[in-house]
Amino acid sequence: MTVLNETFTLPNGVEIYKLGLGTWQSAPEDAYKATKFALENGYHHIDTAYVYGNQVEVGRGIKDSGIAREQVFITSKIPAEWKTYDEAMRAIDESLVELAVDYIDLMLIHAPRPWSEMPLRPIGERYYEGNAEVWRALEDAYADGKLKAIGVSNFDVDDLEHLLSHVKIKPMVNQIIYHIGNTNPEVLTYCRAHGILVEGYSPIATGRLLGNERIQAIAEKYGKTIPQICIRYLLEKGILPLPKSVHDTYILQNATVDFKIDSGDMIYLDSL
Repeated sequence: MTVLNETFTLPNGVEIYKLGLGTWQSAPEDAYKATKFALENGYHHIDTAYVYGNQVEVGRGIKDSGIAREQVFITSKIPAEWKTYDEAMRAIDESLVELAVDYIDLMLIHAPRPWSEMPLRPIGERYYEGNAEVWRALEDAYADGKLKAIGVSNFDVDDLEHLLSHVKIKPMVNQIIYHIGNTNPEVLTYCRAHGILVEGYSPIATGRLLGNERIQAIAEKYGKTIPQICIRYLLEKGILPLPKSVHDTYILQNATVDFKIDSGDMIYLDSL
């Protein structure tokens, strides 16, 4: 079994494929081609968002791949700027239409604050109540069967703590930036303690780790590329990686991560 067929199990029993194709910053037609190619070559998990502007093309790529809907795990996100119940419901319903599906496998609050306020300024609005309202919409859409799982993205510990005090259903996922050199241990520890699966976007630091000589030395030891080491690094930690690419070669390479990094090398990578 390859990583592409392996799954994590969410608290509600839903299985989520351990490796996803990210589509952040993918132009619509590129997202279509990448989605279709990835699914035709063994991927089962596609990550998009309302604000990416490529949901229509992702949905078309899923349909044109010929892969059965139940074999594809789709993640989308409610815009960070929308902090009311009605806005959240609008995002959910419009995403269903754009993706041309009857349900979305995982829907996330894209960020705890509008992007103009991320990262948080020294003094600023926390949007705790707004996030609770958006979460209420997610819970209702989940109860209605529009969503199979619900979660958050870019949430820090304080954001999670406040949300957990206002929910009927706990977040099942927190999608955060996670890569060698940026590991956010406080959030990871908190999520593990509360049964929240961590997903890591930008596992190669949007390309900034390419050419890193220290990671390159580890890659050569295993006969792998730097991106493959970066992706495997997350998997070794029980984190779901979401590498983004629009190039066929890299989409295939990013999934060729059925190897183990030994504990000594993991400790070294942790130190970078």
